[in-house]
Amino acid sequence: MEPQLTLDNLAPLARAEILSVDWAALAPDEGKRLRALGLDEGARVAVAHRGMFFGKDPIALMIGRSLVAVRRVHARAMTVRKL
Repeated sequence: MEPQLTLDNLAPLARAEILSVDWAALAPDEGKRLRALGLDEGARVAVAHRGMFFGKDPIALMIGRSLVAVRRVHARAMTVRKL
């Protein structure tokens, strides 16, 4: 069985579809904010770039025509499939 790929492991310029989100790993207000930004199951995203310092935080994502930044810990809660 292939290991699950999470959003925080995608390389810059990679495109993916969010398959699942571990909402239990996030605080309720964090989950609400991510949903408001369009980061939910079925969303298609592209990694625009990563932070340049240790930890590579934050991760900039294109969701449709919007550019949003998420923390690495939030991206780690999202299982994705490369497109």
